[in-house]
Parts: sequence; structure tokens; C-alpha cells
Amino acid sequence: MTPNPYAWIDKSLDTIRRADWYRSPQLIESCPGPRVKLAGDWLINFATNDYLGLAGDDRLIQAAIAATQEFGTGTTGSRLVGGHRDLHRQLEQAIANLKQTEDALVFSSGYLANLGAIASIVGQRDLILSDKYNHSSLKNGAILSGSQTVEYDHCNVEDLRTQLEQNRASYRKCLIVTDSVFSMDGDLCPLPKLLDLARQFNCMLLVDEAHATGVFGASGAGCVEHFGCTGETLIQVGTLSKALGSLGGYVAGSAALIDFLRNRAPTWIYTTGLTPADTAAALEAVKIVQQEPDRRDRLQQNIETLKYAAFNNCQLPISNSISPIFSFPLKDAATALAASTKLKEMGIFAPAIRPPTVSVSRIRISLMANHEPAHLQQLVETLGRIAPM
Repeated sequence: MTPNPYAWIDKSLDTIRRADWYRSPQLIESCPGPRVKLAGDWLINFATNDYLGLAGDDRLIQAAIAATQEFGTGTTGSRLVGGHRDLHRQLEQAIANLKQTEDALVFSSGYLANLGAIASIVGQRDLILSDKYNHSSLKNGAILSGSQTVEYDHCNVEDLRTQLEQNRASYRKCLIVTDSVFSMDGDLCPLPKLLDLARQFNCMLLVDEAHATGVFGASGAGCVEHFGCTGETLIQVGTLSKALGSLGGYVAGSAALIDFLRNRAPTWIYTTGLTPADTAAALEAVKIVQQEPDRRDRLQQNIETLKYAAFNNCQLPISNSISPIFSFPLKDAATALAASTKLKEMGIFAPAIRPPTVSVSRIRISLMANHEPAHLQQLVETLGRIAPM
């Protein structure tokens, strides 16, 4: 019998299933919002990164429709070849204005922005120091760059200093890479201390603001603004698909950096430009973020309400976060899956996050500005019922 060169796929899938790591998408049948229709049932939605509730905002929808009617459904090619639209440039200027940087560059996804930026600015003769809990896109960007990569303990400035003292002198360039808000635990990086080390050891610093843009800072610019670091020399990367309610990614920084990326970032040069609809929706979202700070105020109030109810009233073992992201840790993957299923039965949509995405299985909870107090109360009561699992 001729060997089947694809037989390994079924064996690998079986291994994934036996480890309770198997995943499949869940069908959403409604517009994004604090309540969603999931496989026929209406559930309170704690599984979204739509922190400001903009993905279903009619202003974004109308902006996307108008752009589609004027420019079509797609850009049909890379922006250097023939896919560039003035909308793209308007969005880049709006992001640079929000971030208070000289310029910005929009990519077709946040993942592509991280891959392209990291792979372009460092190479085989260089060093990357990366937080152990960084997002997959940051870690894969480091691999794609070919640089020597060393992970430092999560948010541990002293371990980072030790790694710099031991390794920095052996390399031409050095890039420190971190999320600003970590997507699974919701904690914040120690940005001012990272900047101090970057200056001390002559390093570049790249900060992924994916879960911070629109959420933190007086104007919604992110953790760089939140920590009072606006104007510092660093590289800001982020996404348009979370608090900004659209799709795409960006890099914001100096004019020279952005010009360099236009000429060297493969995930920008060789990728079809962002659609007119996504671009226009994101542009509208940036305006709303700056003009409606009350959305961030409502989100912050919901964060405080959940924390008070969870810690003071029920003593639930959730993470103590100042971001909209909370972690409800569980002993293993099977328990996390069972908990997520039980939550659905009780009207709550909150996903089970398991290895290899995280080292500790958990229910990940994310809040929106337009969650109502009753939604939060139901979440706390429901988590209290499954807490012994």
C-alpha cells in the first residue's frame, strides 16, 4: 500500500482532542454588542474586544457603506502598485494625530503590522528581548526577523536588565518588545521603566497597543499616553479591530521609521491594501474616540463595578485588573471547557482559553462600555455558581 503523506493530520488532530485543546468557531448571528445571538440563543457577551461598543455603532456602519459605494468593495492590489486611496492616508494622519507621532502606516491587520515592523527593523546580527507573555504576532515577528531572541520574565524589569547586561554588547542593534496591555491577563507593562532601560542600553522599544488604543489615556491614545510617555522615542503598533471596531493594524512613530517601513516591510509592500469600508469605519472610530471620552468613563465604571462585586461581595478568584480584561483561572483545560459550557447554559458568553495559548487554563472575561449593571451582576452571580469547579 502506498503511504499516505497526509496521514499525520488525523493523528495530530486526535492528539489535540485528547488534550482538550481542540477548537472550533462559534456562530454569532447578530450585530456586535453587549448581548449577542449565539447559535440561536441570546447571551450576555463577555467574549469581545469591542471595548467601546463601536463595532455596531451606526456611524461606523454608515461610513463603511458610503466608502463602499464610492470606492468599491476592495482595493484590488498592494498600495504601492495600485491599491492606495486617499482614505488610507487620512486614517494614517488621524492615527498619528491621536498618538502624537510624526506619522503612521496602516496595515491590513494588526498581526501583519507586528510581523512587518519587527522583521524589517532587526535582522540576523541583532537582538530581541521579548516579554514571555507577548502576543503570538510579536513572537512570530521575532522569528521572521532571524534575530537572536531572548525572553525575559513577564513584566520583570530586573530580569530584563540582567539580560541586557549579559547580551546587549554582543549585538549591533537591540529591540525590546512588549504588549502594553496583555491580552489574557489584562495587566499593563511597566512602560516608563522599559523606556529607561532602552535609553540606558541604546535599545529600540516596540510597544503593542492593541488592547490599549481607545481604552487608556485622556484622549484614548493608549498606555503610552496613560503613563505620560507621549513624545518619547519608541515604536507604537496596534490594531483597528478592537476598541476601534473595524479591521486592520498600524505602526506609529517617527517620519523616518514610517518611510523606512513603506520601503522594507514585506507585510505592507506585498499585501492588498485595507478595504475602503474598513478604512472609513476606522477613521470614524478614531474621531469618536477623541470626541466622546464618556465612553472610556463608562468602561472604567464597569471595570470598577465588576471588581467591587467580585472581590467585596463574592470573593471570586478573578484577576485584579485596571483594564477591561479579566482572567478567571481554572485547574485544567477540561475544567475550563466545562465552565464555558455551563456559563452559556446560564446566559453568559465567555470563552475558555487553554494551552498552548496560555499556560494556565481560564475563562477570559472582557468588558464593554455599554454593558449594563445588570449584565455585570449576572456575570458575578453566575461565576459564583461555577467557582468550585
